[in-house]
Amino acid sequence: MDLTVLGCHGPYPPAGGACSGYLIREEGMSLLLDCGNGVLSRLQQYLDFRDLDAVLLSHLHPDHYSDLMIMRYGLVMARNSGWRNDPLKIYAPPEPEAEYERLPYKEVYSVEPIGPDQVLQIGPFAIETGAVVHAVPGVCLRIRSASGTLVYSGDTEYFHGLEMFAAGADLFLCEANFQEMDIVNNLANHTSASQAARVATAAEVKRLLLTHHHPDRDREVSRAEAEKYYPAVEMATEGETYVIGT
Repeated sequence: MDLTVLGCHGPYPPAGGACSGYLIREEGMSLLLDCGNGVLSRLQQYLDFRDLDAVLLSHLHPDHYSDLMIMRYGLVMARNSGWRNDPLKIYAPPEPEAEYERLPYKEVYSVEPIGPDQVLQIGPFAIETGAVVHAVPGVCLRIRSASGTLVYSGDTEYFHGLEMFAAGADLFLCEANFQEMDIVNNLANHTSASQAARVATAAEVKRLLLTHHHPDRDREVSRAEAEKYYPAVEMATEGETYVIGT
């Protein structure tokens, strides 16, 4: 299984960057995890968006789905030209309801609601969902294939049970929008780098990849805070591909 980081910032990107978006590929299947602003342009460096098999949205904040509002225009043109006849399957939490209802567009998207404690099978990918703690309903994702297991935290603050959900993952892609000062100041809805590292250690994951970098924070500070608990921590980098499992 290959994971290509298309965008790794939030809640907005720095100059030249993109918000959350991750391309997962195996056995000719291509899944897109989240599709924030800037992701569609980056995606086309690796795959024609008209060849995507499915999109999984962790939650409905614009920095995680806004480029779907642009991709739909390209898919309409693809359908009209005969390039693609089937709608692109999108799995997304059904709340906030107003955001969810914006997703369907001229039959180019087939939207299906997902919530915690569901199991999906998309080609070679067996996907389990879990609950998160965030400003809007969302899910974390455990994606298994014959080659390995990827766990994606989505956006969430630390909660008891995240360790169990991530347990034994070959790669734990965890948001680290906060730093220790944010936790001291009781900010909510996101995980700090040190919290993510403690979860990774407790869960005995093989690799920890921190993402959802805040554009105004020094990521080397986040790295240093995480290294106290998980010395081999890696920082998600746009354009990099990470091989998961065998």
